[in-house]
Amino acid sequence: MLRSMYSGISGLKNFQTKLDVIGNNIANVNTYGFKKGRTVFKDLISQTVAGASAPGENRGGVNPKQVGLGSQIAAIDTLHTGGSTQFTGNTLDLAVAGDGFFQVMNGNETLYTRAGNFYMDNNGDIVDGDGRYVKGELGKITIPTTASSMSVGQDGTVYFVDLPPGAAEAIAAAEKLFGPIEKAFKAAETAFNKAKEDLKAGQKDLATAEKALEKANAELVKANALPAGAEKTAALAAANAAIAKANTEKNSADAAITKANNDIGTTQPTYITEKGKYDPAKINFDKTMADNKATLQEAGQIQMAKFSNPGGLEKVGGNYFRVTANSGEETIGFATDQGFGKTESGFLEMSNVDLSEEFTEMIVAQRGFQANTRIITTSDEILQELVNLKR
Repeated sequence: MLRSMYSGISGLKNFQTKLDVIGNNIANVNTYGFKKGRTVFKDLISQTVAGASAPGENRGGVNPKQVGLGSQIAAIDTLHTGGSTQFTGNTLDLAVAGDGFFQVMNGNETLYTRAGNFYMDNNGDIVDGDGRYVKGELGKITIPTTASSMSVGQDGTVYFVDLPPGAAEAIAAAEKLFGPIEKAFKAAETAFNKAKEDLKAGQKDLATAEKALEKANAELVKANALPAGAEKTAALAAANAAIAKANTEKNSADAAITKANNDIGTTQPTYITEKGKYDPAKINFDKTMADNKATLQEAGQIQMAKFSNPGGLEKVGGNYFRVTANSGEETIGFATDQGFGKTESGFLEMSNVDLSEEFTEMIVAQRGFQANTRIITTSDEILQELVNLKR
């Protein structure tokens, strides 16, 4: 009776452990990069009631007679199957399509993770959510805070668009030198162009006034040819009025032309002088800007690691793994290298927990736990019957 009771107790403990593992899996169903656990049982030592015997001349062989003493935990595996990817659109959200692990620097220790939700800190260094530096080929990866954009390639190379070293200072100096020259030239050009436009307008007005004067003189000739009378008097008055108006407009246009010519004479030398300064300054300024324009540059390449036995890695919390004696030594490489997979920017790897599978395993564990309690209660009832024999 005691053997069966202790067998039931071992079963209770083991199924409780299985439920703990299942509960942890379900709790991390939405944890980025989480790898689910699996509980495996094995039987305990068996008590031999009778040993096996070999067959003889008159009798065949007999199998051993053994009574098992319960079960125990054989293993709690970490299953490193890939999880589904979720699109985020964030450049520094990275998913690994393959077997590689990202590396982060925890002081002098290196930790490994599949959760690629990375960030850029105040200094431009790429870090994880806990501030640990993401490991690149030459150590941490730094992006200038002045960079206008950034991207991550499938091989883990981090690119950014920024001015080359010393470019900002060179551009500022060129703008300081070129600014006053450009301002003076634009002012002289505006004044000179206005004088030329005024001249064109005056010449147009003069041509219009001369045509009007010619027409008015023709009307005067016609009016003089009319016979004396009221009609002739009216026609002469209208023609003389038109001639007077045309002469006034002609005089005004002549004055505008004279003023425009004077303005051209005044502004043209200044314009020529400023243009002589502006043209070579503009050439030098354009060259400085071309030599110091923003370009695509590399900040570094994210380094990856893989292991001969990833199931042997130790979980240390925070989505991190640590090397153990059975995980094998890390193999260092980069995404797109053989066996490391590739990095997908703008995506995150989700947990590989399957809720339907976990709920099924939970039911099995619950029923297993319940069955083992029945072993204990049944053994207890039988012992009670033995005690009652004394009465």
